[in-house]
Amino acid sequence: MASGPSSSTGAFIGPDVPDLDALRKCVHCGICLPQCPTYRVLGEEMDSPRGRLYLMRAAAEGRVALTDTLGQHFDRCLGCRACETACPSGVPFGELLEATRAQLERRRPARGLLAHVLYQIFPDPARLGRLLAPARLYQSTGLRALVRASGLLRAFPRLAAMEAMLPDLPRAIALPEVIPARGRRRGRAGLLAGCVQRHVYPHVNRDTARLLSLAGYDVVVPRTQGCCGALALHAGRLDEFRARAVALAETFGGDVDYVVTNAAGCGSAMKEYGHWLPDAPAARALAAKTRDVSELLTDAELPLGRLDAVVTYHDACHLAHGQRIRAQPRELLRRIPGVTLVELAESDMCCGSAGVYNLLQPEMADTLLERKVTRILATGASIAASGNPGCLMQIAKGVRARGTSIEVVHPVELLARAIRGEGS
Repeated sequence: MASGPSSSTGAFIGPDVPDLDALRKCVHCGICLPQCPTYRVLGEEMDSPRGRLYLMRAAAEGRVALTDTLGQHFDRCLGCRACETACPSGVPFGELLEATRAQLERRRPARGLLAHVLYQIFPDPARLGRLLAPARLYQSTGLRALVRASGLLRAFPRLAAMEAMLPDLPRAIALPEVIPARGRRRGRAGLLAGCVQRHVYPHVNRDTARLLSLAGYDVVVPRTQGCCGALALHAGRLDEFRARAVALAETFGGDVDYVVTNAAGCGSAMKEYGHWLPDAPAARALAAKTRDVSELLTDAELPLGRLDAVVTYHDACHLAHGQRIRAQPRELLRRIPGVTLVELAESDMCCGSAGVYNLLQPEMADTLLERKVTRILATGASIAASGNPGCLMQIAKGVRARGTSIEVVHPVELLARAIRGEGS
């Protein structure tokens, strides 16, 4: 939560000051502690939700300054919001974290070259596409095999982490701007193409559009759409986030009944436009129309054929904790004839992806990934599904490192396969 545009509270100055009343909701009960990934790994109070809230409140009351040391505790937070789900007092930790990061961002905008580059490239679909073009050649020409065999990447650990993260990059898939509904028409749905999704998993957008069409929606895919601003929001770059939100709202306009996302982080950020842009009617309207694809498909009758597979499901943090969507993806998977859904232990514990966290905090991210992959292997499933591209990339990296044949997919991919009759 944020106070007015020109407020001041202790060490917090200017716009987007964390709400002191919201901070005081924390009763220090500790229920959040076992739900917090960083506390589970580090066991440090200041790297728990309760500890971070204590630091926020101390800054708001003028008892501590916004130093680099304090900032490190917020840098280590994944922003997974599992603490919000657990909190009996309703502390809006995500909003408070983002407002605090905005305060820190204004005081230390240059947090390293890598962070600067990532925040310039990942939220810009055009720039990301240009970056991935040589990466696609690197993979397809055999250069990747040579570089890996040489051991050269060991000298550049951050570059090695980025290289290991990338799955085999497919060719681009250009969707029509309008895909007509099939069968009984239910409405008009705009599809958010996303940044990573459109370049790394374009088939997920293709399958999403096809499923929505089969469900009775005219699907609108504006070619001019940009980033939703999620990465900027979670990093505390709120001016950039608001600019991207307004631009996206103008792109979709009022011509759709829903705006559909298939990326948990995007959907969570878009549903919160009303909080961060209370004076932008178009952005508030888009927030009210935003739906995760699973929300619309659970109300549809899809012609699903048989797909024999044992599947487990990982709850993307911003779907389970940000949007409180858990049942719908599972219901859709269970509807597919032949699919056996095996529940995953700690399914809503973060996998370590968290936007670009796995690139900025690789040690913590790898520790969480190792735990996640161990839980997935214990299910005996041949397929792991999740509704967020960052999770797909992170978990796929982990299963590749283990040398397993587990396939990592978005739930809409399995639905689309069942409709096409491609099951074994």
